[in-house]
Amino acid sequence: MSRPLSHRPATSPSQTGASSLTDSHIPPARPATSRPLFERLTGEDSLDPKESRNGLRIAASLSMTKISDGLIDPKLVLGWLLTALGAPAAFTGALVPIREAGALLPQLLLAGGLRRLTRKKWMWVAGAALQGVAALLIALCALFLQGAAAGLAICAALALLALARAACSVSFKTVLGKMVGKTRRGAVTGIAGSLASGAVVVFALLLISGLFESRGPVLIAITLAGALWLAAAMLFSTLSEDPAEAQEQATPPAFLKILKGDAMLRRFILARGLLVATALAPPYIVMIAGAEGGAVLGKLGALMLASAAASFASSYVWGRFSDRSSRRVLVAAGLIGALAMASMVALGLVGLAASAWAGPAVLFVLMVAYHGVRQGRSTYLVDLAPEDLRADYAAVANTLIGGILLLAGALGSGLAMIGPQAALAGFAALSALGGLLCLTLREVESA
Repeated sequence: MSRPLSHRPATSPSQTGASSLTDSHIPPARPATSRPLFERLTGEDSLDPKESRNGLRIAASLSMTKISDGLIDPKLVLGWLLTALGAPAAFTGALVPIREAGALLPQLLLAGGLRRLTRKKWMWVAGAALQGVAALLIALCALFLQGAAAGLAICAALALLALARAACSVSFKTVLGKMVGKTRRGAVTGIAGSLASGAVVVFALLLISGLFESRGPVLIAITLAGALWLAAAMLFSTLSEDPAEAQEQATPPAFLKILKGDAMLRRFILARGLLVATALAPPYIVMIAGAEGGAVLGKLGALMLASAAASFASSYVWGRFSDRSSRRVLVAAGLIGALAMASMVALGLVGLAASAWAGPAVLFVLMVAYHGVRQGRSTYLVDLAPEDLRADYAAVANTLIGGILLLAGALGSGLAMIGPQAALAGFAALSALGGLLCLTLREVESA
């Protein structure tokens, strides 16, 4: 009698099965909060719960920063704001170079500091928080200053924002590569772009509607951008990151050694440099379109709407495509961008560029290509770089791209003295060459 009773707990099928199911098939992090959603976004099953949680937090943080980028767009929102404040045109013309080159050129130095951090996420957290502070400073400057003083102060605050953006850029690829698997990184960044663009579409529609006749709503938007950057920093700080071994700060010769030792990296940098034409071309399309009548805000709103709608329609698709072949994404985006720019030149030559449909349609296609370039180049660089050198690869590439961007911008300005069609034709040629050069890159997703 006693033997069966004592032996029963060890051999009970129901209890053994329940214990096995509990231990092996129902991980504590599985229920419906993070893991299932992340699996749906990436199209993959049975992912590690830690990767799922981190992936969703990265996507949410990135979404907030992309919304902020749209709300404080230098070539649109800040350009309008400086005009409204009566700042000299020289300050308005300096906004895009300060933002773009300023976010790229310091990365070589910042990468050295990143190597010494055991948890790389903290550089991104600091960069996002500093961007939030800079955005709030811009709002304060616009509230209390006018004319040249406002232009100088806002450009200085934008320079601070660009430096902070460089810190985020150089650290993000390392964090993403460390926490999210190779075939899922494009989905994370792609869904962030699509989600953020929805919010920017709303802002663009309000801009077009005529509600932005005073500085008040613009200042509210810039303040909201600052708050979102601060919130993103707080969320990113909660990522579960395993500490890495601190490394020696790399010297300039070490970076040159990386560049010299990797022919594919050199080819990628050249191709990416040619593809910056997709970022520089939109203002020339607007000039050729020659939109008549309406307030300046209406023109700015149309540009924002085209960019946001293109991002919403294409970012996630480009992201998933990048997970399969980021090289092909760069090829397609470069050629699509060249076709859009060449089409606008052709429309101008036959007198159709001023048609109501021409400018918005061509601009939408170009911005689809632009977002493809952004998505493809980010995914390609992360997958190309060795795991322990991602920050260095990003810093080398982005620093050189910053210089190429300045040269390309100067080329566009020079051609624009002939006419906007000449500048756009030159950018179309650069984009086509960049897309064709990407055909010679090797596949990295299958490596």
